[in-house]
Amino acid sequence: MTPDPVLCLASASPRRRDLLASIGVALEVRPVDIDETPQSDEAPADYVVRLAREKALAGARLSALPVLGSDTAVVCDAAILGKPAGREQAAAMLRGLAGRAHEVLTGVAVTGPAGLLTACVTTRVFLRPISDAELAAYWATGEPADKAGGYAIQGLAAVFVEHIEGSHSAVVGLPLFETAELLVRQGVPLWNGALPSGPMS
Repeated sequence: MTPDPVLCLASASPRRRDLLASIGVALEVRPVDIDETPQSDEAPADYVVRLAREKALAGARLSALPVLGSDTAVVCDAAILGKPAGREQAAAMLRGLAGRAHEVLTGVAVTGPAGLLTACVTTRVFLRPISDAELAAYWATGEPADKAGGYAIQGLAAVFVEHIEGSHSAVVGLPLFETAELLVRQGVPLWNGALPSGPMS
């Protein structure tokens, strides 16, 4: 028997849906459409939190449940890398990321009885050097076309990742530790209600 939804996800991201399902949160999904253009001189952390807040508040106009909004940005040399416009831009992005560290920032916002709660998580990702042949082969898989920064850590690009410092799930799309804390503060049950309620210690 499918449990009744206890949270509205204001996103069409299948990765965020699967991450929430992995901690036993039954969802209704209501994607929202907002302007994701960075503001002038907006810091990456401020950018992802602002978008997460705007998504959650937009979702709250569509659902009576607590609503989660989130946004993830790949940042290199203080520049936010969006989704590549084509093969050459994807290759240029990965060339810029290869052989060094970059940051992935994920903002989360949850509406509910406790008001609008937010968190921002930064993870450092280290990619190994990537050859031109590998870049071409990776683009041919189709995976990087709709991914911020031109790669998916949970997919084929995992072979490029030497190591990370921080939350792996945040790079995928949602920092589960911090998200779980926000959900508990809003009274949203985890583990499909099997986890005792109350503050997480």
